[in-house]
Amino acid sequence: MHNHSVMSDDSRAKVENYCQWVHKRGVPIDGFVLSEHRKFDFESDYRSLEDEYGLRILKAAEVETDYGHVLVYGVNEDMYAAFDFSAIRLSLAEVVNEVARCGGIAVPCHPGRTRVGMLAHVRDRGPVEGVEVIETLNGGSRGTENDEAGGLAQEYGYRGIGGSDAHIVSHIGRCATRFADPIETVEDLVEALRGGDYQAIHTTGTEGER
Repeated sequence: MHNHSVMSDDSRAKVENYCQWVHKRGVPIDGFVLSEHRKFDFESDYRSLEDEYGLRILKAAEVETDYGHVLVYGVNEDMYAAFDFSAIRLSLAEVVNEVARCGGIAVPCHPGRTRVGMLAHVRDRGPVEGVEVIETLNGGSRGTENDEAGGLAQEYGYRGIGGSDAHIVSHIGRCATRFADPIETVEDLVEALRGGDYQAIHTTGTEGER
């Protein structure tokens, strides 16, 4: 649900290498989402990799707001024109509303992280209306950050997803989201996220599970 390729300025991972790692190591995931920083990749076509490795590869974006970083699922041309994905101080309220208006869903990520997570901003300024889902498990979080994210979800009734936040190949699959129904398309993903029948999970020690 949260991975970066060489399309992001701080990642060294190639998409094909992610696929190879998942296959070689038996990482217990059926697919992954590429959420590049401050942009959406409209051009790359990963269907041949999907066929070769039996993985579903979907695309999203990670944008920066006044409440921290946010994963945006269901990006389309209308959404991309609605606000500047490259900006670093977007209004979270605007992002949530515009993403929903254009048929997607916005999910604040690593909320327990200093500066780039929403927890401290919520404590300072209160919650933002329209947020329904947050990333409660992040593979790059440290210390109590995931615990704090889980506490925030409980306090405000947010549903939770898990994501690896991978920037290098070996980090993919550290955390994931288990959906009740198969996810084949971005539209399936958005519908599932709105529906709520899913669970944030740690994949370590769960080889063979999906």
